[in-house]
Amino acid sequence: QVQLVESGGGLVQAGGSLRLSCVTSRSIFNIATMGWYRQAPGKQRELVAQITNIGSTNYADSVKGRFTISRDFGRNTVYLQLDSLKSEDTAVYYCHTKLWVGVRVDDYWGQGTQVTVSS
Repeated sequence: QVQLVESGGGLVQAGGSLRLSCVTSRSIFNIATMGWYRQAPGKQRELVAQITNIGSTNYADSVKGRFTISRDFGRNTVYLQLDSLKSEDTAVYYCHTKLWVGVRVDDYWGQGTQVTVSS
């Protein structure tokens, strides 16, 4: 099992920046993939960015070139740097991972952190 705790959300003007943090309750060194998702009001939750334990990254087209995912093994933390924010980036951002137990895969989510971008 793993607990995920996000922080760093807030209210920012369009064009501004935020850095989100996801602190995990266990080492992320052996966790294959960690990601950030977001959910805007009335919309489905969508993948924003993922990072593997070897550093490979994947981004949604809508955030490429503006958001950067990274991780710090020593702090058991995954970050999401949000730059050049737009009003359409307003959403609750969730940290996510999957852990395999034998043949079973368990999904883990944080509680979410609100990002609001004013235009």
